[in-house]
Order: sequence, then structure tokens, then C-alpha cells
Amino acid sequence: MYLTIKETAEYLSLDESYIKQLIQEQKIRVVHDGQQYLIYKEQFNNHLDQMEKMKKLITDYYNEPIPEDPDIKDED
Repeated sequence: MYLTIKETAEYLSLDESYIKQLIQEQKIRVVHDGQQYLIYKEQFNNHLDQMEKMKKLITDYYNEPIPEDPDIKDED
């Protein structure tokens, strides 16, 4: 499924100007039909999946309890 720049910006929750910048930097693959740029939606699935995994890893890291320090109990 192909999206316009506006639809892509809404899908990714980004500004249209940022999407245009990514197109100019060739970081997003596009098809130009003579009037507008069309962006293949599926190219973002892998990126979005990896972002969700990273969010989960970070959340798990911050929720991990701090282990007791063995040297603290060994005071003389």
C-alpha cells in the first residue's frame, strides 16, 4: 500500500517537513508519479517493530531491581 507524504506523516506521527527532508536525504524509498511522491508503507514495519523491542528493553532495564551490594554488609 502506498501513502502520500501527508498520510505517511500521520502514520508515523511526524511532521510533513521532516518526511520531505528524509525523502531528499534518500532515507525513505519513494515513487514519484509526476505529481506527488508515493511512499511504500511496508518499509516502516521493520523499523517500528524494532522501536517497540527497544522500548520494551529499556522499560525492562529501568524496572529491574538494584541488587544488594555485598560489601555494605561486611563493614567492621
